[in-house]
Parts: sequence; C-alpha cells; structure tokens
Amino acid sequence: MRFPEFDSVDALKREWTDKIVRVKPGLRADLARFEGRVGRVVTVNYSGRAVVDFADGGWYDLADYAAVLEVVTDEVEAKKYDAGANSAQKFPARQG
Repeated sequence: MRFPEFDSVDALKREWTDKIVRVKPGLRADLARFEGRVGRVVTVNYSGRAVVDFADGGWYDLADYAAVLEVVTDEVEAKKYDAGANSAQKFPARQG
C-alpha cells in the first residue's frame, strides 16, 4: 500500500478538518449504519483516511471519504451533531 505525500495530506487536513458531514446513502454497505447521522471530521491521518466522529463514542477512519461523505451546509442539519454526546473529547462531561 502506498501512502500519500505529507504535503498532500496536510492540504487535505486543512480542507476537511472540523467539517460537519454525513454519509451519502446507498454507496457502501459497510457505512449503511451511519446513513442519516451527522458527524464531524476530526482529522485526516497520514494513511489518507478521514477520522470521523459520529457522536457515538468512537472515531472511524474512512477510506475514499471524498466519495462517500458530503459536507452538511444546512444549519438545521449541522446542529444535529452534538459534540458533547460522546466520550471522545478532550474533557468529557461524563466520566465514570
């Protein structure tokens, strides 16, 4: 497997980090569980995958994310993402 160049990954990080996204329906069966859910791109890692938080306690690295994710531009839809709903945060509200 060939890894992307650092410069191209850094450009993808600047473009995608902190974008509110959702999975396009019907493209990949393994992502069907996320259809209809709104998430946030945490970062793009150096293997070229987007790390996405769907506010369910886990982060998921998605290959070919540009084809399967769409950026949410509607404010009402974007507010469906609740950053405090999971434990994957710097200082989670729910501890033990």
